[in-house]
Amino acid sequence: MMQVRLLGPIEVASADGLVTAVPGLRRRAVLAVLGLNPGRTVSIDQLIDVVWDEQPPTTATNTLQRNISYLRELLGSKDAIVAKSPGYLLRTAGMSTDVEEAERLICQGRQAPSPREAVTHLRAALALWRGQPLADVAELRWLGEQAQRLGQTQFEAIRALIDARLALGEHAQLVPELEQLVTARPFDEDLHRQLMLALYRAGQQAESLARYQRLRRTLAEELGIDPGQGLRDLEASILRQDSTLGAPSQPLTVAPTVRAPAQLPLATAAFAARRHELKRLDEVMARRQENMCIAIVSGTAGVGKTTLAVHWAHLARQRFPDGQLYADLRGFDRGGSVTDPATVLRAFLDAFGVPLEKIPADMDALAALYRSVLADKRVLVVLDNAREAEQVRPLLPGTPGCAVVVTSRYQLTTLVTVEGAQPIILEPLTDDEARDLLMRRIGKDRVAAEEAAIQEIITRCARLPLALALAAASCVTRPHLAVRGVAAELRQSFGTLKALQNLDSGTDIRSIFSWSYHALSPDAARVFRLLGQHPGPDFTAEAAASLTAMSAADVQQKLAELVRANLLTQPKLGRYGLHDLLWTYAADLGRDEDGFPRLLDHYLHTAMSAALLLNPHREPPVVPPPRPDATPECLSGREDAASWFNAERAVLLGLVKRAAALGFHEYVWRLAWAALDHLDRCGHWGDQVANQQAATESAKCLGAQAAQANAHFYLATTYARMARYDAAQSQLAQAFDLYASLGDLGDQARVQYQMGWLSNRQREYEQAVGHARQALRLYRLAGQPMMAARALNSLGWAYALRGDFARARPRCELALARMRELGDLTFQAGTSDSLGYIYHHLGNFDLAIEYFQRALELFRGLDDRYYEADTLKHLGDTYHATGDNGAAQVAWKQSLDILELLRHPDAAEVRAKLETSADRSR
Repeated sequence: MMQVRLLGPIEVASADGLVTAVPGLRRRAVLAVLGLNPGRTVSIDQLIDVVWDEQPPTTATNTLQRNISYLRELLGSKDAIVAKSPGYLLRTAGMSTDVEEAERLICQGRQAPSPREAVTHLRAALALWRGQPLADVAELRWLGEQAQRLGQTQFEAIRALIDARLALGEHAQLVPELEQLVTARPFDEDLHRQLMLALYRAGQQAESLARYQRLRRTLAEELGIDPGQGLRDLEASILRQDSTLGAPSQPLTVAPTVRAPAQLPLATAAFAARRHELKRLDEVMARRQENMCIAIVSGTAGVGKTTLAVHWAHLARQRFPDGQLYADLRGFDRGGSVTDPATVLRAFLDAFGVPLEKIPADMDALAALYRSVLADKRVLVVLDNAREAEQVRPLLPGTPGCAVVVTSRYQLTTLVTVEGAQPIILEPLTDDEARDLLMRRIGKDRVAAEEAAIQEIITRCARLPLALALAAASCVTRPHLAVRGVAAELRQSFGTLKALQNLDSGTDIRSIFSWSYHALSPDAARVFRLLGQHPGPDFTAEAAASLTAMSAADVQQKLAELVRANLLTQPKLGRYGLHDLLWTYAADLGRDEDGFPRLLDHYLHTAMSAALLLNPHREPPVVPPPRPDATPECLSGREDAASWFNAERAVLLGLVKRAAALGFHEYVWRLAWAALDHLDRCGHWGDQVANQQAATESAKCLGAQAAQANAHFYLATTYARMARYDAAQSQLAQAFDLYASLGDLGDQARVQYQMGWLSNRQREYEQAVGHARQALRLYRLAGQPMMAARALNSLGWAYALRGDFARARPRCELALARMRELGDLTFQAGTSDSLGYIYHHLGNFDLAIEYFQRALELFRGLDDRYYEADTLKHLGDTYHATGDNGAAQVAWKQSLDILELLRHPDAAEVRAKLETSADRSR
């Protein structure tokens, strides 16, 4: 079905999704008028009046006819627009408009039998808005009025959506969105009602009442009226803590457009038939509708715990239509990099589409939000390689319908005792199961032909799937060799090396590894040894090339040989991994190899280039050139850099830890610097803290006070993001002392500047003013006039946030004048934005718009996308205050597009402005 789209620029969408813009103002206007009256005849006189704004030329009728002919061709049918006296109509058969669709969905949302269904319909309706309605014809008077009407419809849908989300218990998530909305609409009593209720339900009764008092004063001072009876009644109910105001029991909802996550790794094709254990898992999970079920699959290393869990999960996935989650907890990682449950929770919430800005930093809050998201869902959670019960507990759903499979070398008996988990202890395979595994891998005929040799292989491998898989790989890769020859080689390898430590398997599995290893070509064996120096959990061929000092083509061949020998796996396309036992074995063999420095160079130089692609305005530290045999990756742009960081985040964290342990301190703080922006933008606060703590220690070992001070400085910023303000203050104090010991007045000023930012985050504006003054004084003493001008702007901004616009204005104006003298384009942009904000609040909207537009020009010239988006947000606020809702929506939409591209948490605030404005405009 063709669709005429009016909720944004005028365009036509075909049934197969092809979107075509409509050229020409008059053509767009004709289609808009007909689209706003689908199935109804619009007279020729009315069309001419609207399209030519009541000033038609003498040729208007003929031009209208030509435009109608053009639009029929664009719509693909002469019958799409029908001539019917006294004018034309847009046929409804085979044709629709996004306005009709939005109005239908909003009606369904208002009439929905449950809040959950209401949220689904209303979100679907709001997703149809692509910016200002009728954006490219709103200059015509009648269509401009219709654009305002459609904008009001959008806002009313947002208002209804907020009520539905409150009914679902999303009060905590709504508070920041509502705060932005009431800032934009300070006299809207219904928004204040929703905010007061959300605050009260979030446990902020005092703030809820304070909001009412602020509104009461604003209405009295500005309009000379009191709040309406509804708000007065709500205040009274809050004062007496009326039980009817309590939060509903419904869980948090997530965006309905997010597909159910399907995170299970690839299943092993040649799975040994563990029929008893599979049946036992089925029995345990059969009760999931009554209780949240937990199964713990435990057993020795190499016994096939992960293979069993993943195989069963694939068989059972249809029983869990709301998603399958998987996490490797790395409980027995040879480097000790056990996965933090908070990291897993963040990844799981992200998989369900929970926006970054709604994900808390606190561990308990993370776990609570995770349980809320999974409530009433049927989700399977596979937690692989757990070390202890405390690593698992935060990751357990809280309601029936969900199931958890945990694998561990330990039995985790406290989970059995406290949480009612069901233990499944995995023993080595039976002889029949081991024979079945070999048969699946090397063929029925070869197994049947040499029963005695097969039995010897089974016995030598102690019926462990990992060892049997290695033996089978040797048979498959050497089809010319009889099975008895493989058995003989295996027999000869035993006793040549001591058994692997901490392995209670009843067999010398290390001898089996040795046998597979010695069957490799010399180059492949060297690659295997060197891979033990990689921190894991996986790696690319490019990284392996640097590690081994081989060409990309040569290392690809050796990696393929290792895969064929079953010594290497490919968990994802383009990435390789080792079983943890094999990694330990490889590391022991490669203890004297020299690849680790090349590996560090590979990741450091790639990370540095990626960091500068993400933020070209950063000033990088000096980095020595890479070793000749190290080949860092070439990244093509911002998106490529972001993808690289996402893929390598766990590797970089492990590399920082391993480099610190081995004394490569000069790499530690530089790697932490390179990963800084990525971790900050993606909200990986725990990882950032670990990196910067390692950076402070390594810089201290090197006696590099400046690097140490910088690490304290970055650590403070991260703690502030996590709302750990006391810790942030402590780190800034340490940074300040180090800079002071170096006699570095400029960086002391930078710390004061940051302390002012920290105070602003805590709404301690008086302290922010004091820190800005100190920063200004120190920058002047340091002889840094450009930074002094920036600090002067910071001082003005602190006054503005305090509401003292009379003091803020002259300071920011003086700062701007000095920046122009000094040619500081970057902060001319920021200070212009500050002045726009100040003049907005002084009521001089025209001047505010001029400053915001100047700031936009400068930020765009600097390619500073975040601050371009921030200024567009402020510009939209000012347009909105003038009543120009269309221009406001255009600015906010542009801001939102940039923030979503950057994956910045500020996107939520702008999205709320757009949604609210759209609802009100309908």
